[in-house]
Amino acid sequence: MEKKPAKKSPGGVSRRDFIKGMGTGALGTAVLPPLLGQTIPTKKGRVPVYDKKTIALTVNGQKVGLAVEANETLLDVLRDKLDLTGAKRVCDRGECGGCTVLLDGAPVYACMYLAIRADGKAVKTVEGLAAGDKLHPVQEAFIEKDGYQCGFCTPGFLMTTSAFLEKNPAPSLDEIKQALSGNLCRCGNYAKIYGAVDAAAKKLRGA
Repeated sequence: MEKKPAKKSPGGVSRRDFIKGMGTGALGTAVLPPLLGQTIPTKKGRVPVYDKKTIALTVNGQKVGLAVEANETLLDVLRDKLDLTGAKRVCDRGECGGCTVLLDGAPVYACMYLAIRADGKAVKTVEGLAAGDKLHPVQEAFIEKDGYQCGFCTPGFLMTTSAFLEKNPAPSLDEIKQALSGNLCRCGNYAKIYGAVDAAAKKLRGA
């Protein structure tokens, strides 16, 4: 009796080969290449997800060059490769703001921003907010007004606040609440955080 040819799956792998691969590792070579061959868009064209790329950043005023995977986030690079752990890994899905850093002066969620997209840009983390031993006015205000409890979310609030006050030096309470709406405090210390932002604005204005 003539054997029927094995049916092919939509991915081009026969059911027989698939089952054989479960024990021999053939699945890895049969199925993974199409997945690894996917690409993501960058300014310099589409990059395969498995490629490494050398990028150049200015981090807290210092130029840095390093090789990154195409799927590494800016948070991965800052924490794991540059040992800048001020940006916190909390939700890891762009919902809490604990990983907020400034990218060319604008706040971004580092957990959601691919490192290769930051090539050529300036990154500021909470470690770069102070000038040497002199705290930034936003940091001073958060200390003076008890704008923190456990402190885990504080770096994100500091970075968002510093960028916000650059654009709006005399905000209303409603504007402060709106500006910080992307940062969550699990301790619920919002009243003191808003007070700290108001105090920081006055410090920066010299009021």
